[in-house]
Amino acid sequence: MATSSSQLSRTRSVWRTCLASALRTALACTIVGVATLFGPKYFKKQVAFPAFSYVTVILIVTDATLGDTFRGCWHALYATIQGVCPAILSLWLIGPARLTASTTAMAVALSAFVVVLPENTHLLAKRIALGQIVLVYVIAYINGGQTETIMHPVHVATSTGLGVVACVLALIFPYPSLACCEVKKNCKLFAENALERFNLFVKAFSAEDNISTLAFISQAKSLVSTGAKLLQRIKTKQESMKWERFPFKFLRPYGENPGSRFQHLQTPLRGMEIALENSPSFPIEIPNSELKSGLHMLGEHISKQVNSISLESSATVPESSPENTQKFFQILHTTQPTKKHLPSLFFLFCLNLLLNKPIAPPPPKEGSTNSKQHDEEELFSRKTWSNYLSSTINNKRFMAAFKCSLSLGLAILFGSIYSKENGFWAGLPVAVSLAGAREATFKVANYKAQGTVLGSIYGILGCFAFEKYVQIRFLSLLPWFIVSSFLRQSKMYGQAGGISAIVGAVLILGRKGFGPPSEFAIARITETFIGLSCSIMVEILLQPTRASTLAKFQLSKSFEILHECIGSMSFGSLGNLVETQNKLKFHVNKMEKFVGEAEAEPNFWFVPFNSACYRKLMGSLSKMVDCLYFGSQAILFLEQESGGIDNFVWRETVNKLDADFMLFKDFIGSFMKCFEEVSLVKSLTVLDNEFEKKKLSVDVELGTSPTYYNTIRSSSEEEIDENFSSYFQHSKELVDQIVNGEESKGQVVLSLSALAFCMERLVKETKEIEEAIKELVQWENPSSHVNMQDISSKVRALANSVAK
Repeated sequence: MATSSSQLSRTRSVWRTCLASALRTALACTIVGVATLFGPKYFKKQVAFPAFSYVTVILIVTDATLGDTFRGCWHALYATIQGVCPAILSLWLIGPARLTASTTAMAVALSAFVVVLPENTHLLAKRIALGQIVLVYVIAYINGGQTETIMHPVHVATSTGLGVVACVLALIFPYPSLACCEVKKNCKLFAENALERFNLFVKAFSAEDNISTLAFISQAKSLVSTGAKLLQRIKTKQESMKWERFPFKFLRPYGENPGSRFQHLQTPLRGMEIALENSPSFPIEIPNSELKSGLHMLGEHISKQVNSISLESSATVPESSPENTQKFFQILHTTQPTKKHLPSLFFLFCLNLLLNKPIAPPPPKEGSTNSKQHDEEELFSRKTWSNYLSSTINNKRFMAAFKCSLSLGLAILFGSIYSKENGFWAGLPVAVSLAGAREATFKVANYKAQGTVLGSIYGILGCFAFEKYVQIRFLSLLPWFIVSSFLRQSKMYGQAGGISAIVGAVLILGRKGFGPPSEFAIARITETFIGLSCSIMVEILLQPTRASTLAKFQLSKSFEILHECIGSMSFGSLGNLVETQNKLKFHVNKMEKFVGEAEAEPNFWFVPFNSACYRKLMGSLSKMVDCLYFGSQAILFLEQESGGIDNFVWRETVNKLDADFMLFKDFIGSFMKCFEEVSLVKSLTVLDNEFEKKKLSVDVELGTSPTYYNTIRSSSEEEIDENFSSYFQHSKELVDQIVNGEESKGQVVLSLSALAFCMERLVKETKEIEEAIKELVQWENPSSHVNMQDISSKVRALANSVAK
């Protein structure tokens, strides 16, 4: 019943969100329509391009809050300074009468390059500026000598201003749509979602039969994606809240950074889910029966904590009561964990993370090697700032600006050659849909084309239905705004398709003086196709690296950084583990983006992309990232409790644990090194031919190194189990040395068990990755026999020969 109720609540929330967005967009477009259709003649003369007013509205107001709109106003002003002001000077120097299709395209391309090149300019400002540039130059080319050099760009700026004013009015009336209110609502929904998941996890942990446990886990999993989306919405709107504080100072009490606060709930809940997923049997085996009563007591307290969180509260989760915590950890101090108890103890460790704020690692000490190195790097960076800036411009930013300018220039050129009067419709979609990063070119172009066609057809039907009521036909846009809001959230059309559908309908129903609707729609669709074709062509020519190739590279890079992370984990010293973990998470997320893009791109004559295998690898890598985080937290908890142990005894016992830990690190790290090498191999046939060509031989001595594949395969399950036994024995010695009391012993037992669980999961996920890598290499080389040891050895031999 609870799940059914949450699903119903989620459905209502989606409907409310889509309706609110549609009504705000409709109101803004209505303001533009009324102003341009019924306004004074002088005003209508100044707003000479109402079509761009509609485009500005859609760019700013779609899914926006008042804070987003205020920010959009600033970006629109900045865009006008970038787009319109330089255009006035250019038109004055060139002369509109001397413009041709080629010179117009060149002027647009050069202006676009200047706009896109700066790194810190917001994407919305770039889109509006590019749209203004297209209108200023192409309309000047169409009108020729009749173009007013100064007033024509001013009319474009005025049209933009009308759209901005309409957005602000639409977000204020009938009541302000505030980002802080939306964040507050989402925070409440997330707290409810987190509380429901927590209660289900606790019920699953405490259930006495297999069926009940699995049912509770299944119910909790159905809520996970909703919680992640709510947290993302909270983080997205935090920047908008800052723009609302200046005019609405009374909104300050709503908090500064709620996203980070709720992340402290999300991460331990994810750990509880991992613990339940990896339990060998149900009901879960608990090392001490008294833990269930303690768990029930703490569960009630945590439920109250989660339920009491609001934006007015402090930026951290309230601390647990000392009595409850003390009683719970006193129960744990007599526990002697074994391997089968690790999932249940890890569950309790994550519950402890909910009770207490996660520990931040200490900063590097002054005078340390890392600190000195950092200072030297900073000094070097200051000295070579100009070289660095030049390098950055010449590479990433330069290429992005060049691709945009070339796409826009070609779209204007071919669009104007096809139809001089409608040439700007080829460039406008390219301009206002500028992407901030790589995207699935064919997929997004397909979305835009389909959305444009759907919107245009709806616009034609609306014109037909309101043939006798031309002045009010834009009212027929309201149902289309609602439909388009759902299209934006669908996988079939996405954000690009939904916005294209809105623009397609608005430009037909809100237009005036463009001839019969059907002819205008066909002209727009044709010009849009020309513009999208130019974008695709430029992307293929200047971005020849396929997403599947980039995903393969990112996979290897993730293994490299994962190897670094494993090497950084050690008792008493985590090194740069946190920084490396963040880098690993960044590259794994980047790989996920490339995988999604590769799934959407056509195969053509290439080997089909093995989506299932990459998704399996993504899942394992994400779990390893989680395990590394929880493992580092366990080590930090141990260091925190080390104050109750004699320093000499602590170091002696920790050295023994480090020795046990080393086998796990060697096992996992060696696999990662091997995976890093093997995953980059494109063709086993080419590898073999290169190997034979250079007449190399595999050095059998490489097998004696603990960092290579043939040695790590000899680490059998029995050896790993023996290492766990040694680890548990040394853990018991460490616990026995604690003199601070039973609560501290319980904390240490929990942290040591959590670390062991993380190591066990890392080992298992490593083996899962091994199978997936074999499958991937076999997929790419169907006629070859895959031998990981042989491939790794040949890759190293070739690398060594090149180094020599």
